[in-house]
Amino acid sequence: ARYQYLLLTGKLNEHLNQTDQEAREQVETLMEQMTEKQGVTEELKAQDQMERVRLMNNIKASAEEIVLKNMIYV
Repeated sequence: ARYQYLLLTGKLNEHLNQTDQEAREQVETLMEQMTEKQGVTEELKAQDQMERVRLMNNIKASAEEIVLKNMIYV
């Protein structure tokens, strides 16, 4: 019903853009928190660049999964 309402009133794109922006902001915030919690620093980047890349990829995937589960698939 909500989809139909948004589509008919021409507000669907606005709603989708707002949801996308909120999701991206939440992913960014979660990534910052998880990076800090796991101790991924610029020092690690200098010492072991591949390990940092691996950790950052893991963090990003986890953050995206959390946001999708909590915000999109509710």
